[in-house]
Amino acid sequence: MLADYHVHTAFSDDSVYPLEEVIRDAIRMGMDEICITDHVDYGIKEDWDSGKEIRYRNGEPMANVDYPAYMKELERMRTLYGEQITIRTGMEFGMQMHTISRYETLFHRYLFDFIILSVHQVEDLEFWTQDFQRGRTQQEYNERYYKELLDLVQNYKDYSVLGHLGMDIPETRNLLKDLGFRKFCTFERMRPIFHEL
Repeated sequence: MLADYHVHTAFSDDSVYPLEEVIRDAIRMGMDEICITDHVDYGIKEDWDSGKEIRYRNGEPMANVDYPAYMKELERMRTLYGEQITIRTGMEFGMQMHTISRYETLFHRYLFDFIILSVHQVEDLEFWTQDFQRGRTQQEYNERYYKELLDLVQNYKDYSVLGHLGMDIPETRNLLKDLGFRKFCTFERMRPIFHEL
């Protein structure tokens, strides 16, 4: 069983990889299963249908996934390629404590197979742009980041996280075996399905 559960497409602001191309490449690589997990970052980005003005940075919209178009395209991919690969529905939620209720609403709006919980920002300031780090010492940055991460983990202990397309999967499998692991899991409707490593 070869699966990748951390995959971003052109629906995500950090990728220009068309969804259909991702699926075709995954099939060419011999993958059995793929879960598309495009980004949602409440507090930083707006939903396309929020009624709020979408801000742009360097010509790119600061918006979350266009959910209806995303779900429709995933379904189209299942119709076209479902006999060749299992295509799961997921997202990567860039969590902050004050945005949890928005994620809960989104989570209950659609049927997901898998969700990655990540910390991409604290206090609505992003890490990758260095906005959060600006004006802080390394110790202040570490303390605030890890406090946010710990708070999120304590509130959402039952979610799992996995990580470019098929990158390092064979090496990771071998490492896990060396560490004593014998199984890994894929997900269907948020329920784990265990497979032999």
